[in-house]
Amino acid sequence: MTHLQIQAVDDEASIHDWQHVHNVIIPGDVLSLDDVRARVGRNRMEVAYLDDVLIGCTTVRPPTEDNGATAAVIVRVLPGFRRRGLGTRLYERAMAQAHALDAQVIETVVLASNPDGLRFAFRHGFVEVERYLLREGDTVPWIDLRLDGVRGPAATQGQPE
Repeated sequence: MTHLQIQAVDDEASIHDWQHVHNVIIPGDVLSLDDVRARVGRNRMEVAYLDDVLIGCTTVRPPTEDNGATAAVIVRVLPGFRRRGLGTRLYERAMAQAHALDAQVIETVVLASNPDGLRFAFRHGFVEVERYLLREGDTVPWIDLRLDGVRGPAATQGQPE
């Protein structure tokens, strides 16, 4: 029997693991350890392991004064661990965190070259609200999505995390 363990990104090992998952899934926007450390200070970030094997990570960007009651929920599962229900378990946990932060609007962002991530978001009720290139010279757009049935300003401008 396998055991899913989820833990906060709160030490150097978990920072490295979160960075690894991000950089595997988002190779066009590789983050340094300092980039990840900065994000830990403003987001709720977790890493997930199946038994002792790293399988994914989550980010919950809390509502701020600038984005009203909008939170972003981002779930990433390494390709070898998809389609086992693990992403859904991470998503449900991240959604609970967003709601605990009083989020009224939930958004996410997926790189257009990640069809698994887009299918996952659409299956969970998200609809596309915007496509954009993060930097000049980029060729693959980011797709901002909002949980269907909610209203509010797009919260995922600029940085995808």
